Amino acid sequence: MSSAPEVLKPLKTWSHLADRRKRPSEYEIVTVNLHYRNRDPNIPWELDPDIPMNKWYRKYCNESPLKHPDWDSFRDPDELIYRTYNLLQDGQEAYVRGLLDQFSDRGHDQTIAPDWLPVLARLYAPVRFPVHIVQMVSCYIGQIAPASTITSCANFQAADGLRWLTHTAYRTAELAKTHPAAGFGKNERQLWEEDPAWQGFRALMEHVLVAWDWAEAFVALNLVVKPALEECVLGVLGEQARRHNDTLYGLLSQAQMRDAERHRRWAGALIDMAQSQEGNRALIDGWIAKWQPMADRAIEAYCAALPEAGAAELVKTRVAAAQAAMVQYR
Repeated sequence: MSSAPEVLKPLKTWSHLADRRKRPSEYEIVTVNLHYRNRDPNIPWELDPDIPMNKWYRKYCNESPLKHPDWDSFRDPDELIYRTYNLLQDGQEAYVRGLLDQFSDRGHDQTIAPDWLPVLARLYAPVRFPVHIVQMVSCYIGQIAPASTITSCANFQAADGLRWLTHTAYRTAELAKTHPAAGFGKNERQLWEEDPAWQGFRALMEHVLVAWDWAEAFVALNLVVKPALEECVLGVLGEQARRHNDTLYGLLSQAQMRDAERHRRWAGALIDMAQSQEGNRALIDGWIAKWQPMADRAIEAYCAALPEAGAAELVKTRVAAAQAAMVQYR
């Protein structure tokens, strides 16, 4: 007579977090350890090991020189998930829509000084091109990152890029409607491809698009490229806009900077985690040193076109401070 089979206790839906002594948070339940491609590092995707996709992930994710024994232990400082991200950004979108509606009702665009319109047309409207590249690279990092918690942060960062690209396009259309002869909505691609003010950023963006190693792409984008673009377009351009009576752009740039500050928090947390492993700090510093000269040239070219001189050194100082805060997050 055979004995009755053992009755197995069913696992909780968060069994991969069962070693903790307390119930995991909502963030951990829906964000941690979700990459099934981590089950076998030699076959990230459960297909022929020699297909190009498996080779790509082995080379540019698993074999990245930035090493950590447990990337899945990374946590977003803001613990955003899809639900809370939408709650947060619904409020942001309501604020931005309110700004756009209020200033439209007041006839703000009719009061813009004639000498400020060419600045907006040249240095603001084309920004949707580099912001789209930031979005694309954020998506790539999210796709190839070694942990789902990193993927989540990168994907929310990409979503923010799409939001602000849309706002820029909307604002460009508003300006084109009020000032049809100023070139809004017509010349942005030519300016992005040919105007000296943008060629430094165009070179920088084209290079970061082909930074295949996930960690180098992350360091290049979040510690060099984004701070340089943000401090130029959201920082000094927004400040000069307010001094030229363009209050709307000053407020819009401040709203976008709130997202940038959140991106810097998660980037700093990931850098802090990586620095716990010997050799990673030198590797990160080396990547920053590799990418920063190109970013400095982009800053100089852009700031040379601003109506108020002397902004380049201010931007470089701010970028260096942002990097120091992230690299020395510990």
